[in-house]
Amino acid sequence: MGQSLAKASPAARLVFEEVDDALSQNLTKVMFEGPDDELRLTENAQPALMAVSMAIVRVLSEEGGVAIDDKADFVAGHSLGEYSALAAAGSLALADTARLLKLRGQSMQEAVPVGDGAMAALLGLDFDAAKEVAEEAADGEVCDVGNDNAPGQVVLSGATAAIERAVEIAKEKGARRAVPLPVSAPFHCSMLAPAAEVMEKALGETEIAAPSPVLVTNVTASSVQDPPIIRRQLVEQVTGMVRWRESVLYMKEQGVDTLIELGAGNVLTGLCRRIDRELTGRSIQSPDDIEALLKDI
Repeated sequence: MGQSLAKASPAARLVFEEVDDALSQNLTKVMFEGPDDELRLTENAQPALMAVSMAIVRVLSEEGGVAIDDKADFVAGHSLGEYSALAAAGSLALADTARLLKLRGQSMQEAVPVGDGAMAALLGLDFDAAKEVAEEAADGEVCDVGNDNAPGQVVLSGATAAIERAVEIAKEKGARRAVPLPVSAPFHCSMLAPAAEVMEKALGETEIAAPSPVLVTNVTASSVQDPPIIRRQLVEQVTGMVRWRESVLYMKEQGVDTLIELGAGNVLTGLCRRIDRELTGRSIQSPDDIEALLKDI
């Protein structure tokens, strides 16, 4: 994860070194060599994913001469990716972003005992139908819509028993698939209120500048540039729904026709196509991807 970038680029290597220094941890070694189960721990996965995204941003700017604020109208990120977006837009320092994400992962994991919370993806149901499933399955327990990812792809989050009920109810209501997700905590639901408190304190002690370009936030699916509002919405994001489908449509309404995903994986590029076929999605992960992008822009 990120190893090809580090081998090809001094700018990328420096990002990984800065993240390691900020965390007082050799996260880079875990990213490059594993073990996989250690990398997948949310306290490691969150800063690791950010590091790869920021390595690409640095390569583009320092070696390709392409600055995000010159080429993009907006930045946006899905869940932890919102922190990456803010770092890319100069709103958060890289070291602060790494430390915040490490803490975010730790506090999320500690908020709910292992086994007490779960998540499930409902495929083939629209948002309103998925919300009805969540309400019916709750039965006095937490069962929230955690992610509105794309038409026909909604993720529920909450108490394990409630999520298990939701999976069965969704199938009865005609979901094409209802799939429990292999997660360590029920992200983006009210059960994570203790983690939101931890992040409120940490964010209150962190300098946040106005992002350039502006951020489209998870909790409102609209643009924001005011640091106090960003700080508050990052806290709300811990327990709030990721409104990704609406965020993409908002950007389209503002005239955006191309979304470029910088980082490990191409999940958001795939969601882009499902949200609106008129939009172009492009995933930039490797040195070859970066080289091709630089030729096009």
